[in-house]
Amino acid sequence: MIDFTSIYHTLMKTASESHRPAILAVDGRCGSGKSTLGEKLAAEWDAALFHMDDFYLQPSQRTSERLSEPGGNVDRERFLSEVLLPLRAGQPVSYRRFRCSDFTFEDAVIIEPKAIAIVEGSYACHPLLRDLYDMRIFLDIGPEVQLERIQKRNGAAALERFKSTWIPLEETYFRECKVPECCDHRINLLTDQNSRCVENQ
Repeated sequence: MIDFTSIYHTLMKTASESHRPAILAVDGRCGSGKSTLGEKLAAEWDAALFHMDDFYLQPSQRTSERLSEPGGNVDRERFLSEVLLPLRAGQPVSYRRFRCSDFTFEDAVIIEPKAIAIVEGSYACHPLLRDLYDMRIFLDIGPEVQLERIQKRNGAAALERFKSTWIPLEETYFRECKVPECCDHRINLLTDQNSRCVENQ
């Protein structure tokens, strides 16, 4: 069982020693509980929380070349410049959430620095971003349970889009970018399993 209290103390020590927010990334398979975990930890730790869902590509960016890249369907460049680099500098973060529902930006929000910042969502550990985190967690889930949870959350019609598009894109990203291997912890929250990644043992 993962010890989130130990993770909290490790991150707080990092923040104290580096004089900037300690940044935790939570990546993993859709339906595995990334958003729920991020919100829970942010509330318990009084941490700033950022969602990768707010940084999906604008229509003009959705070229065939970009979408063919592993992890290419997120605006990692904007996330880097608007969120991660200011966090690493200990500065306030100002960014606009992109709404996929109507392809518009919301008004800019300003997030003041806190001791801990949490980034949750698929593609959080893209190679362009991963080295800027102080700790990385990968949330796993079995395929059958994953589909059950997605159908319950999004409905049967949306489930087919996940099966045909979103899940294959994620799996390509995980495999080609070696995302589980780059993380400090790999967890299945539903079965309470946790294992250290091989490269960190």
